[in-house]
Order: sequence, then C-alpha cells, then structure tokens
Amino acid sequence: MINVLWLQGGACSGNTMSFLNAEEPTVVELVTDFGINILWHPSIGLEIGEQVSDLLKDCISKKIQLDILVFEGSIVQGPHGKGTMNYFADRPMKDWVKELSDVAQFTVAIGDCATWGGIPAVQPNPSESTGMQFLKKDKGGFLGADYKSQAGLPVINIPGCPAHPDWITQILVGIATGRAKDILLDDYHRPKTFFTDFVQNGCPNVNNFAQKVDGHFGKRGGCLFYEVGCRGPMTRASCNRILWNRQSSKTRVNHPCLGCTEPGFPHNDLVKGSVFNTMKYLGVFPKDVPTGQSKLMYYARAGWEKVLPTNEALTETSK
Repeated sequence: MINVLWLQGGACSGNTMSFLNAEEPTVVELVTDFGINILWHPSIGLEIGEQVSDLLKDCISKKIQLDILVFEGSIVQGPHGKGTMNYFADRPMKDWVKELSDVAQFTVAIGDCATWGGIPAVQPNPSESTGMQFLKKDKGGFLGADYKSQAGLPVINIPGCPAHPDWITQILVGIATGRAKDILLDDYHRPKTFFTDFVQNGCPNVNNFAQKVDGHFGKRGGCLFYEVGCRGPMTRASCNRILWNRQSSKTRVNHPCLGCTEPGFPHNDLVKGSVFNTMKYLGVFPKDVPTGQSKLMYYARAGWEKVLPTNEALTETSK
C-alpha cells in the first residue's frame, strides 16, 4: 500500500480536474490495480476540519507513513513571509508543506504553479508566491535548491497548465511499483520520458515551420509559430505524442502552443498580451531558442531546412 497525500496551495484546481480525467491509468485503477491509498485530497477526501489536521499531524509524526506528497498550486509566502494569505487547517499552508516534505519518501509538484510559481508568481507577485523548488527558471523556490526527499530525490516536477492527466498518474504508478530509480529527471526536475521531445514534434505544421512558409491563423498550411507566436519549437512536452483526451492537441487544431511546461510560463509575451504578435525569425523574443541550442546553431539549422525538399525537412525537424 502506497500512501499519497495531495494538498493544494494557490491554485485554480485545474490540475485536480485533469487528474480526475486520467485514462492510462485512471484514478480508480491507481487504487484498485496499483495499491495507491489516497490519504486525502481536497476535492475527493472524506475527512473535514480537525480530521484533516489530525491526519496531517499523524503523517508528520510518522504515525502514518507518507510515501508521496503531491502538491498542486503555488506556495503562498505572503504577507512578509508569514504565509497567512493561504491559511489551512489552523496554520499557514507553507508550514504544513515544509514539515510534510521533510518526512515524505517522494515529493511531487503538479502543474506550473507548484513547479515554477506559475501565474500567482507573476510580478509584482503580491502574494509572494513561489514553486516548490523553483521560482521560474531559478532553482531554490520554497524548499531550497538542496532539498531531497527521504528517498533521496529532489521535487519531481510535472508542469503544465494543467499537466496532462496521464503524466501525473504514470509517475505515481512508477513510484508505487518500485521504479522510481528509472524516473530520469532533466535540469528542471521534469521526468524525461514526458519532457524530452518538443511540442513541435508531431505538429501538422512542422513542415511549414522547417521551410519558413508563412500562412495565416486558422488556415491549413500556415505555420502558427510564425503567425501567432506558437512556442512549440522551444517547449518540451509530449502533447503530440500522448494526446489530450486521446484525440488531439493545441497545435493539431491550429492553436498556438503557449509553452506552459517551461519554467518561464507565463512568458512575458503572454503577460503583455502580445501572444498573437508575429514572431518572424524570433525577432521579438531573440533569446527564445530551444533548450540546449545556441542561437547561431538554431538559425543555421533553420536556414538549411529551408532549402531541403519537403519530406527531408519534415524528417530532420522531427528528430
């Protein structure tokens, strides 16, 4: 039996709604097939009031073993570091999180708010919100850069606004079945199995992007990256490999990728309301090139792909 405790801070509950719609496996299958015992969840937990605070205290004292602490939403530290803007079970939520994370075998952050601070952490950030172990791209966050759970791992980050439901349930299954050592994390503590490919991979407009073909929003053949600021070429996520609702993704229905799995989200272009501005040749945001590539190499590759035949460009870009 694997005990999972799910808490929520500064959040909209979007990741909870995503989680409850998981298909492979479903939430019911987590319980019936993989031995996961959900100690408490803010939307489906039966305990209320003092029953919840007693449960949390039992976890902290190790009377109840806490295998996985799942946190959704930002850590609200305001005002002035007191955390009283987010009060829960008679004390600031941040105090519960600190003590619970110290005894948890694994700590998992779900969604952008929990991973990087998300929308609540956008400047001027009056709530003093932050992520569990990151604030945007800066490592540290609430628990600190050196935090390790009892199992010796940092916070496992599953970003997204919201995170894909199967990313969540499959990571929980990996831990529950003793395969946590196989969960390889990138520099931002994201599981590489879900956050290695770019969203661009599998996008029907990838050929147009490779050849720098211009089009228009909503019309077949147009490259959304150039026309309305799609961030698919610089966002690591498996949205086009593990489809949403087993049906589609933003880019497959000609909607721009907003880059919601990257630590900069929401990006400055979104905050300023210019997501629908053209980003030809990355001229508006010159620093936004795919992770791990220099700007020079990125432009050189783009120039080469422009002269390749259609099928070769598609193949090269999808690698």
